[in-house]
Amino acid sequence: MSAAQLPSLVSQQQTALPPAHAPGVQRNLAIGYLRAFLTVLVLAHHSVLAYHPAAPPPPASLLAPSRWWQAFPVVDSHHWGPFGLLVGFNDMFFMSLMFLLSGLFVCQSLARKGGSAFLRDRMLRLGLPFVVAAGFVAPLAYYPSYLQSGAIPGVAGFWHQWSSLGNWPAGPAWFIWLLLAFDCVAVLLFALMPAWGQGMGRLASGAACRPFAFFGLLMAASAIAYIPMEFAFNAFRWASFGPFTFQTSRLLHYAVYFLAGVGIGAYRIERGLLAADGRLARQWFLWLPAAMGTFICAVTVIVVAMSTHSATHLWELLGDFAFVVSCAATSFALLALFVRFARRRARVADSLNDNAYGMYLIHYPFVSWLQYALLKTDLPASAKGAIVFLSALALSWGVIAMMRRIPAVARVI
Repeated sequence: MSAAQLPSLVSQQQTALPPAHAPGVQRNLAIGYLRAFLTVLVLAHHSVLAYHPAAPPPPASLLAPSRWWQAFPVVDSHHWGPFGLLVGFNDMFFMSLMFLLSGLFVCQSLARKGGSAFLRDRMLRLGLPFVVAAGFVAPLAYYPSYLQSGAIPGVAGFWHQWSSLGNWPAGPAWFIWLLLAFDCVAVLLFALMPAWGQGMGRLASGAACRPFAFFGLLMAASAIAYIPMEFAFNAFRWASFGPFTFQTSRLLHYAVYFLAGVGIGAYRIERGLLAADGRLARQWFLWLPAAMGTFICAVTVIVVAMSTHSATHLWELLGDFAFVVSCAATSFALLALFVRFARRRARVADSLNDNAYGMYLIHYPFVSWLQYALLKTDLPASAKGAIVFLSALALSWGVIAMMRRIPAVARVI
């Protein structure tokens, strides 16, 4: 991430939630509720992007060179500064934490099912939803972008521009295919080196007693993976081929977090870093200010660099390092909080946990169409953002809850 730029705005629109673990793996209440909480953050994140103070102007056409509409499907003339802080805070950590959560149950599933059955399950639970989300949900979500460009309404005109893009924007579904790719790599490692999971578990075994040491190891590994990539590609570049896209500079960084989750899960969640009575849970009060402090430092570096126009390699390096530290600190803080306090079941939280993956898959059209419907209203940006968020949350939650009554749908999401 360049210190002279705001946090990556492209990744802000493309945030996803890792699907719940496969049936048969013992459910972990804290991890499930953290997943549900992150789902709410995802919806809030996307709901306020239209009112971000640094949002670009609406496109003149979907074929315009900048194509910021893929990150901001709808842009309102009303903006609110605090939404910029919310978006920036989320962008610092939650994609990385998503990948870490997604890796937690990989070793258990591979050991129980074997590589072939595990891969078939992933194809069903990740591959099929990706096809639906990219093929149907994403165009529906981006149609308001076409309307806001001033083009003549109509499916034919939209399809002409959409089919001329040279790729197929999949929106937040990019996370699903990349997670599937990571899972495929895990299966390959399992086939070539059957003991690799145990090796990852031994590497992570010391985390239960020394969470700060594991934090340092994760931070160092992610810095090695991220900083050279950011210098080579910058934080805004995305690679795309067809519907498959990913943020180039963060590819290896996400792989590090996924592997960290694999290692934590291989050592058994209930006795390792995420043990309910472990040191991380007992030290939650230390991680919370650490997360806030590192985020403030990261924002300070960016603001100073922008205000002094010091877009040098030194400031870029400082910004990249601030991102790495803030990402790890916030991830550990949330893990500590949920492991420490999410111990009692709650009916609403259980429902949100059960429907979280499906809500992620379908929420984006609700968000963009609600933002488009509010364009001509004279409400302040804070009110519009709240209306979009609460409405999209209720609609996606309710629709998925009804859809999951169909056995075939429930099996997938």
